[in-house]
Amino acid sequence: MSADSTVKEPWPPVPRGYFAIGAERMSKALNLGNLMRSAHGFGASFTFTVGATYQALEARADTSKGQVHLPHYNWANLDEMKLPAGCKLVGIELIDEAIDLPSFRHPLRAAYVLGPEAGSLSPTLLARCDYTVKIPTRFCVNVAMAGAIVMYDRVKSLSRFADRPVRAGGPTEPVSMHVHGRRPVPPSE
Repeated sequence: MSADSTVKEPWPPVPRGYFAIGAERMSKALNLGNLMRSAHGFGASFTFTVGATYQALEARADTSKGQVHLPHYNWANLDEMKLPAGCKLVGIELIDEAIDLPSFRHPLRAAYVLGPEAGSLSPTLLARCDYTVKIPTRFCVNVAMAGAIVMYDRVKSLSRFADRPVRAGGPTEPVSMHVHGRRPVPPSE
């Protein structure tokens, strides 16, 4: 097969690296269930809560049974939270100093944490984050929806998709075959 050949990539595209998603002080089981369902669909490695007021087994909205297919951690407080080595903690919060999501380069190994339904991430958790990112909305959206937006952006950024066309509609060229090997080193300026 020549280097310019195209091949059908597996569906859904698998992003590089791994990620987890969770929330701090979550108080509504339906929101966690919805977040866990989305996490399962987008290929998360695990989900978590920090200081939640209930257990993950109460996540009734998760009809995909994500808690059966991927690990979930209920950490009572921030001191208990243990992430894998090299995993970057990314806070999702609508604050001025946060990075706009469309301009953010996702770490290959990341744990995304959202704030509670009627509040913000705690100052202690924000201080622990390696990055803080904001979704460009006029006001805060539902925690499960915010999580889905972030996971979609990660998959879009770190997976292989055909380029968008200049005009409205779908791609006109298929995804090109991945060529294994080292990337060319750009010339230094």
